[in-house]
Amino acid sequence: MFDVKKIYEAKERIKGVVVDTPLSYAPHLSQISGCEVYLKKENLQVTGAFKIRGAYNKIATLEGAQKACGVVAASAGNHAQGVALSASKFGIKAVIVMPESTPLTKVNGVKNYGAEVILHGANYDEAYAYAKSYGEKNSLTFVHPFEDDEVIAGQGTLALDILEGCKDLDAVIIPVGGGGLISGMACAIKNINPKIEVIGVGAKGAPALKNSFDLKTAVDSLSVRTIADGIAVRDTSPITLGYMLETVDRFISVDDEEIASAILFLLEKQKLVVEGAGAVGVAALLHDKLEHLKGKKVAVVLSGGNMDVTLLSVIIEKGLLKSGRKMKLTVTLVDKPGSLMRFTQILQELNANIVHIAYDRTSISLDYGDANVTVHVETKGEEHQQIIHRVLKEENYIRD
Repeated sequence: MFDVKKIYEAKERIKGVVVDTPLSYAPHLSQISGCEVYLKKENLQVTGAFKIRGAYNKIATLEGAQKACGVVAASAGNHAQGVALSASKFGIKAVIVMPESTPLTKVNGVKNYGAEVILHGANYDEAYAYAKSYGEKNSLTFVHPFEDDEVIAGQGTLALDILEGCKDLDAVIIPVGGGGLISGMACAIKNINPKIEVIGVGAKGAPALKNSFDLKTAVDSLSVRTIADGIAVRDTSPITLGYMLETVDRFISVDDEEIASAILFLLEKQKLVVEGAGAVGVAALLHDKLEHLKGKKVAVVLSGGNMDVTLLSVIIEKGLLKSGRKMKLTVTLVDKPGSLMRFTQILQELNANIVHIAYDRTSISLDYGDANVTVHVETKGEEHQQIIHRVLKEENYIRD
C-alpha cells in the first residue's frame, strides 16, 4: 500500500503554492441524484487543475544537482502547466514536449510559465517517448504525470483537503485517467476512514485501466477516443493499478454523451466551467450509475476546468437541441417574392425566434423554381416544438 506519510509531507511542501479550493454543497445535483453532494472545485485551482499538486511536490523533492539540470515532461494539457509553473517557482529549467496537434492556446499557456516547448509526435505516446529520450540525452529529470510516488503523494493531498472540510462522508467520487490522482487520494481516505467508499470514474472511450481493474491485471487498449482528453490514457500503469486494487472500492465508466450533459449541467446549474475529465463524476450521478449512494453524503472531485472553448460551444449547441430550446428546420418553398416572408411570419406568430437562416436554390435535388430554406430557431421546449411542427404541416411546409 502507498506510504501515507508521503502525502502528509507533500501537504506541507505545497502550502502557499496550491490553493485549498472550495468544497461546496450542490443543491440541484443533490436533488437529481438523491444524494447529499459536495463538489470539490479543483477547476478553480492554480493552472485550472489538480495537477499542480503532484508536479510541485515532485520538483520540490529533487536533489540540488537535479534541480540545477532541470526537468522535462510530456503533456498536452494540465500536467504541462503544472510542471511549467512549479519549475518557475524554483527558478529551474523546464522542457515540455507536446504533440504537434496541440492547440496554440495550450502551447502559449505553457510558455507563459517560462517553459520551453517542443512540438513532437502525432499523439501523446510519441511525445512521451521523445521526452524520455530527450531527458536522458540532456540530463533532465523526467516528471511523469502519474507513475511516480512523489507525484501521487502530491495528488493525494486533495483527499486531505476534502476530509478536513467534510468529516462525515460516505463516499468520494474521483476521475480516473492514469490513476495517479485516485491512487494518492484513496490511500489518504482509507488511512483516515476506511469506511468511506472510494469510487473511480473513467471514460468509456479510454477503457484500459477500467478493464485492468476488473481483470486485476494490466492490459492496454489499442486506441482512445473521448472528449475527456485529460483522462484519455491508452496504456495501463502497473504501479497505479496495484495501488488501486488495494484501496479503490468501485470503478465505473461514462460515455461522451453523459460527459457532455454533465459539462452543460455544471455550466448552467453550478456556474462552473469544467472540462470533460473533471465532469465524469457528476456524469455518473446524473445518469444513475451510482444508485446505491442514494441518501448518502458524497464528495465529487471536479479535477479541472481547462475546457477547449470550441468543444464547449459544440456541447452547448447540441445541448440546446436535445433540451428543446433550439430547433433546426428545412422546408421547400416556391422561389418567388413573398414566399420566404410568409414562412418567417408564421414562425414569428408562433414565437419562434430565428437565429440563423440559409437559402438554397441550386441543389440538384430541387425542382426548378423551388428553393430550400433552413432555419435555426429558439424554442421553449418540446411542446412548443410540436406546435411549430403541427402548424407548418397544416400550412403544407412539412410533408410526411
